[in-house]
Amino acid sequence: MSEDWATFGIDLHLDLDAATGRRSGLERALRDAVRDGRLAAGARLPSTRALAAELGLSRGTVSAAYDQLVAEGYLTARRGSGTEVAALTGQAGAPTAPRGAVAPARHNLRPGSPDPTTFPVTAWLRASRRALLAAPAEAYGYGDPRGQQALRTVLADYLGRTRGVLTTPDQLVVTSGYVQALGLLTQVLHHAGTEAVAMEDPGLAVHREVVRRAGPAVLPLPVDRHGARTELLSTRDLEAASAAVVTPAHQYPMGDSLHPDRRRALIQWARSRDGLIIEDDYDGEFRYDRQPVGALQGTAPDHVAYIGTASKTLGPAVRLAWLCLPARLVDPVVDAKLHADHHTESLGQLAFADLIASHAYDRHLRACRLRYRRRRDLLLARLAEGRSAGYAITGIAAGLHALIGLPAGGPTEPEVLARAAAYGVAVDGLANEFHSPGDHRPGIIVGYGTPPEHAYPAALDALARVLG
Repeated sequence: MSEDWATFGIDLHLDLDAATGRRSGLERALRDAVRDGRLAAGARLPSTRALAAELGLSRGTVSAAYDQLVAEGYLTARRGSGTEVAALTGQAGAPTAPRGAVAPARHNLRPGSPDPTTFPVTAWLRASRRALLAAPAEAYGYGDPRGQQALRTVLADYLGRTRGVLTTPDQLVVTSGYVQALGLLTQVLHHAGTEAVAMEDPGLAVHREVVRRAGPAVLPLPVDRHGARTELLSTRDLEAASAAVVTPAHQYPMGDSLHPDRRRALIQWARSRDGLIIEDDYDGEFRYDRQPVGALQGTAPDHVAYIGTASKTLGPAVRLAWLCLPARLVDPVVDAKLHADHHTESLGQLAFADLIASHAYDRHLRACRLRYRRRRDLLLARLAEGRSAGYAITGIAAGLHALIGLPAGGPTEPEVLARAAAYGVAVDGLANEFHSPGDHRPGIIVGYGTPPEHAYPAALDALARVLG
């Protein structure tokens, strides 16, 4: 006999075996629920009177079952506190660490994330409240695959004002993060005949895999201190590529901006080949030595697909990114989005739209820019002291990470990473970001935006010990 209880504020399915007797069946069903974790430690059970009424049993039967399970250690009962599930050592169903799992590092300096404590909780709550109170009933149903009209409208204005992007709300598609935007776009390109995509070398390895899974082959586009070597797109090694993914404002991981001559060469390549430039503007808002470098898209909107994201400015949990597309690509990308997940969740879009429209987003960005600039300056000052001074630090004019080049005489990159792990410092190695193994420049990538404010000084001290 299967029963469910819900009267006491929790729902639980119990499979009562009438053949074993009502009391024994209830005991076994509760015992199994505790063992397999469906009743977690500390969960408060209904009173004997309430459970008896819920299950159609006598109160004495329920009391006897509870007493037996208390005696066996599955439950605890205290006068005035009711009956609760006991904490069992090695309880089945309890989460366990996977074999070989590494304990979290004490000092997280990995690149790729902002400080989560900077999330504008109060401003977001206000924006959410205003947006939800003003939202029509249709906002709670299935949405437009392109994204909420309110967000696309304010985004088109904001991107034009701050990044120099030339677009309209109808050419914007809101996605569930940058990875989805890149995957959808390269999937569409592959179906249209794109055989290969050029991607910066070094560059983020996971993004290369996203493109490969979408269909096109990935070809390495070398990077030096002036950014991607766009003049090589016309050479035999890259002639198969009809699209190129670049980070013009702040190359990852080297940290340089794309030189103006190379920007022009890239646009000329796209126009001559009828190719597509995919502009990854992942942290273009954070520039510390001058005004942020404007987006490449504004100089050739018919040949550039611009991808922006809120993952660095607000936080990865928001899962909002946007594609500014040439008109010819809008319909196929919208169709791909429809068949991927129908649409990005709507309520966060409405809150974000209000945040932008009220200029709370601008104020948040200004505050973050000051905070991250101070962090960058602290990193530079700390590593200029003592034996850490021999390391070359680049990529510091913008963004949330720095590249620390290792001296030719050692230590090696694996040695530094091993030493960092021993000191509880999490950083990334540069070698992993190259397309293929080889005699590459050694270095480590430090994300100075990642730690919470209170933990940052200790993280810098630990990093100095690693490099010292």
